[in-house]
Amino acid sequence: MTPEESARYIGWFRQSSPYINTHRGRTFVIGFGGESVAAPTFASLVHDLALLCSLGIRLVLVPGARPQVEARLRERGAEIRYVNGLRLTDSAALQCVKEAVGTVRVEIEALLSMGVANSPMAGYRMQVASGNFVTARPLGVRDGVDYEHTGEVRRVDVEAIQQRLQHGDVVLVSPLGYSPTGEVFNLNAEDVAFAIARDLQADKLLFLMDDAPLRNAAGETVRELTALEAVDYLKEHREELSESLARLLSGGIDVCRRGVRRVHFLDRRQDGALLLELFTRDGAGTLLTAQSFENVRRAAIDDVVGILKLIQPLEEEGSLVRRSRELLENEIDHFIVIERDSTIIACAALYPHQTEAMGEVAAVAVHPDYRRSGRAELLLQRLEREARTAGMSRVFVLTAHTAHWFQERGFVAAPLEALPMARRDLYNYKRNSKVFIKNL
Repeated sequence: MTPEESARYIGWFRQSSPYINTHRGRTFVIGFGGESVAAPTFASLVHDLALLCSLGIRLVLVPGARPQVEARLRERGAEIRYVNGLRLTDSAALQCVKEAVGTVRVEIEALLSMGVANSPMAGYRMQVASGNFVTARPLGVRDGVDYEHTGEVRRVDVEAIQQRLQHGDVVLVSPLGYSPTGEVFNLNAEDVAFAIARDLQADKLLFLMDDAPLRNAAGETVRELTALEAVDYLKEHREELSESLARLLSGGIDVCRRGVRRVHFLDRRQDGALLLELFTRDGAGTLLTAQSFENVRRAAIDDVVGILKLIQPLEEEGSLVRRSRELLENEIDHFIVIERDSTIIACAALYPHQTEAMGEVAAVAVHPDYRRSGRAELLLQRLEREARTAGMSRVFVLTAHTAHWFQERGFVAAPLEALPMARRDLYNYKRNSKVFIKNL
C-alpha cells in the first residue's frame, strides 16, 4: 500500500468511526428486489449485510422475488398478469411464488452462513431467523378485478421480530403472508418492508433498487429531501418517474410521517452502496427524512472541538484571527453552527456592541466539502436576523481575505473610525484587516 493509499484509508476509517458508534444497536430494515438476488454481485451485497450485523446493527431483510417468479411462470407457459403494479395470483402463480420465494430465502441463508477462511466474514457466525411474521388478508375484488391469492399486510408480529433481533439474529421476512385460516398470500415486498419499518419504528429503511438515486431537472443527484419536499418532488416529476419509483417515494413519505426517521433509496448496481450510504457523511443515494438532518442552531460547549477543527486551518492561512480553546469556550454563546449528521460543518459568530447598536460578524468558516453551497450565506442571514432582533442597526466585519464575498452581500468599506470604540482599541494594525459595514 502506497503512502497516499494508506492516508486515504486512514482518513476514511477515522471519518467512519462516528457512524459505527451511532449505528450500533439500531434497527435497519433493508428491502431489495429479486434482481439483486440474481445479480452476480449478490454475494458481495450479502457480505456487506453480514458486516453490518457484525458491527452491532439489527437487520431485518425483505427480499423480493419477482424475476424468479416470472421465470417459473414462463417455464410452465403460464400467463403473467399485473394490474396497478400488483400481480394477479391464481393457483398456478401462487405455486410459482412459493417456489421462488423459498429458493431466494435459502440462497440468502446460505450466503449469510458463510464463515469459511476464504470469505470476507471468515470466522464470524450469524443466525438467520425467518417465519410467519406477517399476517395477511386478500386484496379481493377491486374495480372489477379479482386478485385471487394476492394479499396485503394485515399485521406484523413486532414482538416476535424484536425477540429475534435482541438475540442477535438477522431476521429474514419473505413477501408471503398467512391468514388465521391457514391461507397463503402473495405480497408486494416493498409494502412488507414499509409495514415492518413502520410497526417496528425502525431507525432506517433502505431500498436497493434500479431507479435510485433520485435526480433533479438538471440530472444531478438529489441527496436529501424532507417528506414535505418529497411531496413537491413527486408532483413535479410524476411523469418522469417509473410506476415502481413513484410508489416507493409515496410509501417513503408515509412511513416518515409515521415515525420512521430515515428512508434511503440506493442504486443496487453500485458496489458497496450500503456501506457508502451508512458510513460516509454524504452517502451514495437519496435520503428521505421527516425533517432535515442538517440543522442551524446555537452553539453549545460540546461543539468547541468541532468548531476548532473548522477554524484552525483558516487561522493557519491567515484568513481568521487565532482563538485558543479557552477563549472559544468563553465565547461559545456568540456562535451559531450548522450541524450535519452529528458533525459541525459550518460556524459563525456575532459579538454585540450595544452602546453603538452594532454587531461584529466573525469566525465565518465552512468545511471544505461544503463550500460554495450557500451555507456561509445562510449563517450570515441568521446572524443578521439575530442582530435586528437584538436592536442592532448595523453589523460590521474585519477581513483580510474575503472582502469581495462580504461586499457582494451588501457590506460597504468603512474607515477604522467607524468601528465601536471598544473594538477599535483592540484593532490589530499588524494584521491590517479591512473594515466593512452593513446597514440592517
